[in-house]
Amino acid sequence: MRLLPTLTELVARGQADLRMGLPVVLADDRGGGVLAIAAEVLGDARLAELRARGAVVLAITAWRAATLKARAYDGDLARLTLPGGADAAWVRAIADPADDLRVPMKGPLHSLRDGPAGLHRLALLLAKSAALLPAAVVVPVADARAEATALNLTLLSAAAAAADVQAQHPLAPVAAAHLPLQASEDAKLHIFRPEDGGVEHYAIEIGRPPRPGPVLVRLHSACFTGDVLGSLKCDCGAQLHGALARMGTAGAGILLYLNQEGRGIGLANKMRAYALQDQGFDTVEANHRLGFEDDERDFRTGAGLLRRMGIRSVQLLTNNPRKVRMMQAEGVEVAARVPLITAANRHNAQYLQVKRRKSGHLL
Repeated sequence: MRLLPTLTELVARGQADLRMGLPVVLADDRGGGVLAIAAEVLGDARLAELRARGAVVLAITAWRAATLKARAYDGDLARLTLPGGADAAWVRAIADPADDLRVPMKGPLHSLRDGPAGLHRLALLLAKSAALLPAAVVVPVADARAEATALNLTLLSAAAAAADVQAQHPLAPVAAAHLPLQASEDAKLHIFRPEDGGVEHYAIEIGRPPRPGPVLVRLHSACFTGDVLGSLKCDCGAQLHGALARMGTAGAGILLYLNQEGRGIGLANKMRAYALQDQGFDTVEANHRLGFEDDERDFRTGAGLLRRMGIRSVQLLTNNPRKVRMMQAEGVEVAARVPLITAANRHNAQYLQVKRRKSGHLL
């Protein structure tokens, strides 16, 4: 009996391949498909191999296209043809805005307006899910299965793979132990792992929160720079410790520590966004120049963890109305929104203004 990988396992393999600089094969429902490789890890040797196989197209999101003044005929993305002399450095410069201000003229850029864009859209989705820049080089292939077999590459059925990437995969408990904290000596740390092999998420349980609730709850997105390094550019570290202190004083609560760094774009892309902020762009503008949405986080993860822990009603420690709406949409009652205001400083004052003005936070 052959031990065949499941669709979820194949998608995880494809994400790992993209991070390593390998192409994946995306198959349509007619047997054809494309070879797709993440733009930020593309080298000249691989680009030459792709050119030898057909017409090369660079897919970027509509946000990145707007920055480059390229036409996004496909709505949420643009398919750019590569000029004859374009090398891998040119491709990476289109994907990464680091040098946009130093070298603003990258065109003229020609966008395709005919033909389907579904496989290009999936390539961008896979790159995002692998915490890479949302830009992919794509080449059509006549027989996807034969191509994957000949090149020993991961083959993904497009429709099924797209659904799997966007699915909310169940989280299973891995370990839990008593962990006395500064905020409360009566604390327990729970580790949860998603079935798709993605990053683990944590729940810090203070005291004995009542089931089914309402429980004092904080959904906290990981922030290495703020939570660990004490960065003054954001309010994350102060919110983390403030929420734990509030729960310690109350005697009970749960803080979900969700590994969705940088509003879901990953630490490397967050640092790219910080570099753009040094050039004068705000947090939202920086995300858009990178090709991302304002906020790429998926708060369904938090709702799933609460359900897994038997909690159906919460007093939610948040300034973000979007979290409230998402919890309610996922069947978790928000009995009350509890503000979590922290002091501003000269380094994060503009950041907080943008959160209030552009992201709708109640500050």
